Amino acid sequence: MNNETDLRIIDILLVEDSPGDVRLTQEVLKEGKIKNKLSVVMDGEEAIFFLKKIGKYKDVSTPDLILLDLNLPKRDGREVLAEIKNDPNFSSIPVVVLTTSDAEKDIISSYASHANAFITKPVDFDQFVTVVRAIEDFWLTIVKLPKKQ
Repeated sequence: MNNETDLRIIDILLVEDSPGDVRLTQEVLKEGKIKNKLSVVMDGEEAIFFLKKIGKYKDVSTPDLILLDLNLPKRDGREVLAEIKNDPNFSSIPVVVLTTSDAEKDIISSYASHANAFITKPVDFDQFVTVVRAIEDFWLTIVKLPKKQ
């Protein structure tokens, strides 16, 4: 790992409507190896507002990584993914779909919409922690993320 990554705080946007999954993700990332700032929005509409810095989100940092649930209120995660990847301002942000779905059609459509990874959330607590740590290890330690503009 290089010094630039060691000093940089990675901004993560978690788009998740389950308070339990939000809390678990926050706890795992808080104990992580890489300094990160986790922002949370609870529905797809808020995710778009966050990215476009609308309203209460006008001063937020653009995320380095997005963890996106598919089954969201107001605006479905599939729509959010398509909008992110079709917008040149956001298309280079890696999006990890983290969802309870393991339906083949969701996997295919997520990759067709240029998701960077598709992970089915385990229902078991210990396995969920393992998955979030694996996401952190891969996306925050191994992968080189683009520098912010």
